[in-house]
Amino acid sequence: MYDLAVIGAGWAGFNAALRAKELGLKVCLIDAHQIGGTCLHYGCIPTKTLIACAKIFSLIKRSSNFGIELDNLRINLAAIQEKKDKVIRQLAQGMQSKLLGIDFINSLARIISTQEVKVDGRMINAKFILIATGSYPLALPEYKFNHKKIISSDEALALLEIPESLLIIGAGVIGCEFASLFSMFGSRVAIAEKAPLLLPAEDADVSRKIEVIFKKKGIKVVTGADISTFDPENYSKVLVCVGRAPNTQGLGLEDLGAQLKNNRIVVDGYLKSSLDNIYAAGDCTGQLMLAHYAAYQGVMAVQNMFSNDRKKADNSVVPVCIFTEPQIASVGVKENNALARGLRIKVHKFDFRASAMARIIDETEGWVKIITNQETGQLIGASIVGPQATELIATLAMAISCQLTINEVSAMIFAHPTFSESIRESVK
Repeated sequence: MYDLAVIGAGWAGFNAALRAKELGLKVCLIDAHQIGGTCLHYGCIPTKTLIACAKIFSLIKRSSNFGIELDNLRINLAAIQEKKDKVIRQLAQGMQSKLLGIDFINSLARIISTQEVKVDGRMINAKFILIATGSYPLALPEYKFNHKKIISSDEALALLEIPESLLIIGAGVIGCEFASLFSMFGSRVAIAEKAPLLLPAEDADVSRKIEVIFKKKGIKVVTGADISTFDPENYSKVLVCVGRAPNTQGLGLEDLGAQLKNNRIVVDGYLKSSLDNIYAAGDCTGQLMLAHYAAYQGVMAVQNMFSNDRKKADNSVVPVCIFTEPQIASVGVKENNALARGLRIKVHKFDFRASAMARIIDETEGWVKIITNQETGQLIGASIVGPQATELIATLAMAISCQLTINEVSAMIFAHPTFSESIRESVK
């Protein structure tokens, strides 16, 4: 009998299995597909690889700003795709090498009881089961995926030709990243969002700023959109990015009477499902669909199964990173949410136009925005639009986690000239 059977080898399941191995437990990891899940094969890694290539192309196009003259630029998308695939292969090999001591079962799984899982025509037994089966792209009734003209993010990552024109339906994180990516590649991009603002989950200032930036880059932005007014025939491709749904079908959970809500597995604060001995982590719980939070949940679930020191999963200080151009990142409380909760706050802001490093690299669009508790001076939230935002947010996440005050942050010495000193400048 295994101590733990993990179903799903994405970022949640993989990290959960590693933690179980560290605890000296007998563990198996089950997945019908490749190790790495959506993050490695259809999400974070391929998307950011393509964005990095597009960013280089964008920089080269304005190389004359740095006194460098270049002619006859062109994009070899096949070579870019090969680079993306190489990165995925290398990371997959690294993940595979860490599985020594863990039984990997390449099969579909169906849960028969709270301690039995059917895999590959046989039954395995485990004291605990962790479900980490991830999510899949949602379609729209009006725009069903045909994987040719109307595509999901999965197909968008594998294109071998840059679409002349692209309609993106949905302006959340995925939609905005693809809008930025294909705009840099030279596509004529339109992005439609039914909410009043792009990136509805972000700070309103962020949403308004990225809309202005997108329009400057020639991206057509339609908010409050009625998608029935768009004619797909006017675009080379239509990319539907309206969210992702928990991947829980076929696991046998309904037969066992597990509590589900809109196909997501309902878990308590300790990540336990409504069934004894069965926990869940990652996108299948329908909470924050972020790879790093999924990994955190996977580790927390294992510790709560096998430790007397059980702790609730905490999602109050989880950095969100959006790899548009420029980048966006946020953590903690947002201004509009703080005001809605009646919190007394103070907003601190520093514009990158005043940053020496931003001037040096000619990327001055954006700002650092920090929210503090007006009474205590404690940092409680932050949003960044601008260069290196996805790296800078880690410092602010740490400051919020450590409950630092504005005086403590402003007393720190940041190197000059760097982007990190913008944090201190914003709270001076």
